Amino acid sequence: MAPSTFNVVVVGYGLSAKVFHIPFIPQIPSLKLYGIVQRSPQPGNDAGAEHAGIKTWTDYSEMLQDEAVDVVVVTTPPESHFGMCESALRRSKHVVVEKPFVPTATEAQLLFELANERGLHIMVYQNRRYDSDFLTVSELIKGNVLGRIAEFESHFDRHRPDPPATSWKVDVSQPATGAIFDLGTHLIDQAVCLFGAPESVTAFLTNQRNVPEAPHDSFTVLLTYRDPELPLVTLKAGVVSAEAAQLRFWVRGTNASFRKSYLDVQEDQLRAGWAPSQEGFGVDPEEHYGTLTRWVDGRPEVQTLPTAVPETYKGFYQNVADTLRGISKSLVSGEEASTVMRVVELARESSESRKTLYL
Repeated sequence: MAPSTFNVVVVGYGLSAKVFHIPFIPQIPSLKLYGIVQRSPQPGNDAGAEHAGIKTWTDYSEMLQDEAVDVVVVTTPPESHFGMCESALRRSKHVVVEKPFVPTATEAQLLFELANERGLHIMVYQNRRYDSDFLTVSELIKGNVLGRIAEFESHFDRHRPDPPATSWKVDVSQPATGAIFDLGTHLIDQAVCLFGAPESVTAFLTNQRNVPEAPHDSFTVLLTYRDPELPLVTLKAGVVSAEAAQLRFWVRGTNASFRKSYLDVQEDQLRAGWAPSQEGFGVDPEEHYGTLTRWVDGRPEVQTLPTAVPETYKGFYQNVADTLRGISKSLVSGEEASTVMRVVELARESSESRKTLYL
């Protein structure tokens, strides 16, 4: 019988932990923020001082010895994910792991196999399945409002032409670096969620900042499907895009098209210090609404379409709790998580070889 409350430990105390994980765990009654692993606490950046009443460790292995820990949330850089996830599973802990999951599809499959063998769950943090814009698009597609989808275009563009600060995202010595592992895993996951595994991958990984010996900072990935009812999928992320309203989705179907600009507001609100329980959290402002264009009597009819009100990223941790209690399936299946990493691998290979590759 599953316990009524699960003790959760967050590993790492950087932006990901502080913004995307720690604020949401206490929002779920059956989850308890039991502790934090922070390798090097500093004055003004000390998990123990900022979260009274929880346990803290500086050593990951020491934390794993605590039998009271039920769930380990890994928010460290991706090159550490496989080892940390494997160790936690072997100590009978469930795992939540930040994206990018692991550097390779093979590692993804190995971890899910280990979790299944031990009767445990490993859950990839694809919080952007709870973005309001993605939920809006999902509702339109599932409700057949657009008809048969011919083209699906998804963007994550920004205007950041200056060299970025040092992080795993730009460390060429690491195995999971560059935009395809960062924003790419979100966009690919959303496509896989809607349409399943693609048949082919054609990709162009580029350095729009033109910084010598730096990893790619932008990409265009084309996905095609064997099923003729499924669309051509275009996924794009760029850092040189001086636009006031960055395109987010452009979905074209036989009945209608939907076009949406602006990113979901949750990340900016969280960075600004909003609490998930605060009124208005996650609600898209009217000026960010998308447009639905129907073709009626040979003429376009355009209407502003209110954005769906999201469950917010709290929905991810509600799914974690429901999965652990056995009343729901994990948001991201093992097959989906492995497919995302396989598409990432093929995208890198396609860009290098200038060829279309097949799953």
